[in-house]
Amino acid sequence: MLKKHIPNAITCANLFTGCIGVVYAFNSNLKTVAFFVFACGIFDFFDGFAARLLNVKSDIGKELDSLADVISFGLLPGVIFYQMLLQSTNLPFWFPYLGFLIPVFSAIRLAKFNIDTQQTDNFVGLNTPTNTFFVISLPYLITDFDFITNPYFLLVLILVLSYLLVSNIQLFSLKLNSNGWQGNKYKYIFLICSSFCIAFLMFAAAPIILILYFVFSQLHFKYTQ
Repeated sequence: MLKKHIPNAITCANLFTGCIGVVYAFNSNLKTVAFFVFACGIFDFFDGFAARLLNVKSDIGKELDSLADVISFGLLPGVIFYQMLLQSTNLPFWFPYLGFLIPVFSAIRLAKFNIDTQQTDNFVGLNTPTNTFFVISLPYLITDFDFITNPYFLLVLILVLSYLLVSNIQLFSLKLNSNGWQGNKYKYIFLICSSFCIAFLMFAAAPIILILYFVFSQLHFKYTQ
């Protein structure tokens, strides 16, 4: 009886860690937030892995996973955008609140995912963890690319990411149905390229990895399916 609660406990750890990350984000410790997001990502991976391994998948686990993701990969990146916009001057008082479009569209994306039977093996629209991993890289990029602090650039970025979250763009999942090269070669190439980017650029690699994700996903669906 105990094993059926293990995946949900891991999901709750994702939610708990995401809440702590939100506190750090509201306190403007935006670089520290990245470590909590990585922890959330690990928990988010292993809850599903544990459910499949223990054969204890459940409807409540699926719903709980999405509810946790709304905080860890929805509200958290929204607070990051809010804080970055808040640091800009000469803006209307309401402008920073536009950062919370990210949680809104993340929630819509997760709701669509829960009822969409086409997203069992792949994604339709940008998944919320990938979006969040991109957002947490922004504070690390400011030193070399100061245009990132421009509020209108941030607004355009918010709008683009919000659209991608609910778009119909197909993106592959990193779940492998087999270990064979032929059916997964673009996934393997993406993972190899991403590993090199992370090794050399650390958090600053996120924008490059996001672009690679879109490129290799389209190659995968065009030449592998």
